Order: sequence, then structure tokens, then C-alpha cells
Amino acid sequence: MRNDGRQSDELRPLRFKRRYTRQAPGSVLVCMGRTTVLCTCCLEPAVPPFLVGKGKGWLTAEYAMLPGSTQTRKPRDRSGKIDGRSVEIQRLIGRALRAVINLDALGERTLWIDCDVLEADGGTRTAAINGAYIALIDALNAERKHKAPPPLPPLPPVSTLVRGSVAAVSVGLLDGRALLDLDYSEDKDADVDLNLVMTGAGDFIEVQAGGEEATFSRKQLDNLLDLGKRGIDTVTRAQRAALGSNWPLD
Repeated sequence: MRNDGRQSDELRPLRFKRRYTRQAPGSVLVCMGRTTVLCTCCLEPAVPPFLVGKGKGWLTAEYAMLPGSTQTRKPRDRSGKIDGRSVEIQRLIGRALRAVINLDALGERTLWIDCDVLEADGGTRTAAINGAYIALIDALNAERKHKAPPPLPPLPPVSTLVRGSVAAVSVGLLDGRALLDLDYSEDKDADVDLNLVMTGAGDFIEVQAGGEEATFSRKQLDNLLDLGKRGIDTVTRAQRAALGSNWPLD
């Protein structure tokens, strides 16, 4: 039994609140236990210079932890200087979502994903990915209702724009036990920490694993991946339930 009463293979309570703000076309507040992240998605009718004239879209992500999200105040990023951890995580979020988006069908548009951590208790990057996918689908559905500015073509159906779903979860080894969805108290003491990003169909997008003054065997890695896959399946079902009739697949 873990300190919050969960079993080793049990996720923290997972909740998605869609349309949390009114300005962004896609807006989701995601909670995994105490970890709380606001994910928004906006669409810009332009692309970075390296894509101009190619008829292809782009998706990029930004991630930040608000000053009051941790026990000791986290200073804000100033003058364009972003700490290395935030850079790593926002690149991960971008890669995860680009893996399931048909950028060729998007036209010369950029999807902006913004993930702001309101409260951090472990697993902020995985929570951000889980919420960002829902915000992305809501934004695409909302933008399809608006007339595209010339010379952009109208957005195709979301089922054409999206090739699959994406979800993420953390797993780790603590005192020899494999645990799913670590909170901060577990993560800080874990011997091995692994962040897993997969599609809802079961394909890998990214595996981030490392030992902290420890090593792990191939068998332990396989066990962690199997445990993470079961967690991904649970998150995917929750995403599907949250989107309801807006689920773009099947």
C-alpha cells in the first residue's frame, strides 16, 4: 500500500475539465492527483519561416510552472530565458502531439499548445500531455466553425487531421517495487524513473528512463513498460470519456 492508499498499479484520480477558459478555442484543466495543469490550444494562420510556401502546418508547445506551484516559490522565467527542464518538457509535449497530427492536412497554420502548471506533485509533463491532447481536439473542432482567412483552405474534418490519440504516464522502481503514476514523494526517492508516451493504439512515441544511483535489468524495464502501457490504456479511456461525441477516432 502506498502513502496515499493506492495499489502499485493504480493511477491517481484523473479529471479533465474542458472549456476551462473562454478565450482559447481549446482549454482543459487536467488533474492527476494534486498535480494540476492548465492546457490551452490556439491556432495561428501562419507557419515558421522554414515552412512558408510548403502548404504544411506546424505544432509547437510551451510549458511553465507558475511561481506558486511548488512548496518554495519558483521564480518566473525572465527576458526570454527558460530553464533547461522547461525546455526539455515543452519539446517533449510538442513531439508527442506532432506524432498524431497530420501536418500536411493542416495547411499553413500553427497550433500553439500552452501548458501551465498550477500545482506540482509529480508527473507534470505526463499530465500536460494528457490534457493537451483534449485541448487540441477541442481547438480543431472550434476552428472548423470559422471561415478560413484567404488564401488558407478550410480545415478538413478532425478525423482527417488526427491520426490517433496520445497519452503519457510515469512509472518507477522504489525499494524494488514497480509503481505507476508516481507522486512527488515517490518520484524524489525512486531508484529508477521512467516517463512513457504512447498512442492509444499502443505504439511508442517516447520512453525516458534513467537510474538514480541505481541500475535496472531488461526484465525490470519490460515490467515497467507493461505497467505503463496499462496506465496509458486507462488514461486513453478517460480522454475518450471526457471528449464524448467529439472523440475523433473510430
